[in-house]
Amino acid sequence: MDWNGVFATRMSRMKASEIRELLKLLDQPEIISFAGGIPDPALFPAEAFRAAYDEALTADPGTALQYSVSEGYRPLREWIAGEMARIGVPCAAENILITSGSQQALDYLGKLMLSPGDTALVGWPTYLGALGAFNAYEPVYARLDPAGNRPAEDIRAEAEAHGGAVKFAYLSVDFANPTGQTTDRAARERLIDLAETLDIAIIEDAAYQSLRYDGEAIPPILALEIARRGDIEACRTLYCGSFSKTLAPGLRVGWICGARDVIGRLVLMKQAADLHSSTINQMVVDRVARTVFAPHVERLRATYKARRDHMLAALAREMPEGVSWTRPEGGMFVWVTLPAQMDGADLLAASLKTEKVAFVPGRAFYADGSNGNAIRLSFSSTDEAKIDEGIARLGRAIARG
Repeated sequence: MDWNGVFATRMSRMKASEIRELLKLLDQPEIISFAGGIPDPALFPAEAFRAAYDEALTADPGTALQYSVSEGYRPLREWIAGEMARIGVPCAAENILITSGSQQALDYLGKLMLSPGDTALVGWPTYLGALGAFNAYEPVYARLDPAGNRPAEDIRAEAEAHGGAVKFAYLSVDFANPTGQTTDRAARERLIDLAETLDIAIIEDAAYQSLRYDGEAIPPILALEIARRGDIEACRTLYCGSFSKTLAPGLRVGWICGARDVIGRLVLMKQAADLHSSTINQMVVDRVARTVFAPHVERLRATYKARRDHMLAALAREMPEGVSWTRPEGGMFVWVTLPAQMDGADLLAASLKTEKVAFVPGRAFYADGSNGNAIRLSFSSTDEAKIDEGIARLGRAIARG
């Protein structure tokens, strides 16, 4: 059978994730990988999880192993609501939907808002996984400029020329994937203004919000909007959070926080897709979050800060002339800009062959596949000795051109 004849047109937009493919290299011991933005498994709170699973299966196995409500396990939603209030977002459990990681949240939001030909405003570069999630709904991408240099009228006219409307602006404001950069408060306020002018939603991807190592914390966009409007129910910002970078990605527990009307529509998406996220995993995350979250995150910050500092020092020592890089205040990534004539994909092929170092070529993070002269490095799952050796090897590969 020729399956191409029955596939939907959206399949032409779906591509294998370069990061998922590169993660396969982690099984090769000779490779030093800066590719996957993944937590260090040695830091997982395994004992806390073991105790939590034991308690869930001993105290209430009937609930732990049963179907549950689509909105999510209420005690966990209440804990998340408390954490949201702590960062300036007063809300209730009814403002929270539990998802299977923040990746599912992005998929639901794309499905909820995008019709074929509609425009999504995204960073240039932006998170590759967001492009993968949105691509299924056949949007047009336009560049989101946090500096506010692009008039709303131009954005609207461009969208209309493509036969659709602008639906949302998507960005990660704290230690963004892939650049590691943080959107300052003034730019966050300007984005709220732009969204109001265009009458669009804001999707705030906060996967790394807890992993700040230095600098002053900036309120989330949703917090700034609540300060303006007085109530989350009047806000257009949808905040996507996750336990993947703090507790454990394998449990696949994330959330969306927003106005109840939107959460209600997203619940319908959840019911149609997978009914609900794993009940036992939600119960376990709730117990672990209540018992060890704060001290565990402090441990992560100390470890990852040391690795970030080590990578920045190694880059300063080993990179040849013409190479520059970001200096993130948190998160897991450093964005390296190569000499103008160099392509990150070509460099990766040469690096794997001669130096056994992996990273993600920058082109993958651009909606139009442009800007090839950059690469993303992750420092979170590599120890200091491998950082030293890997950056030295990378420097040699770049110097050879």
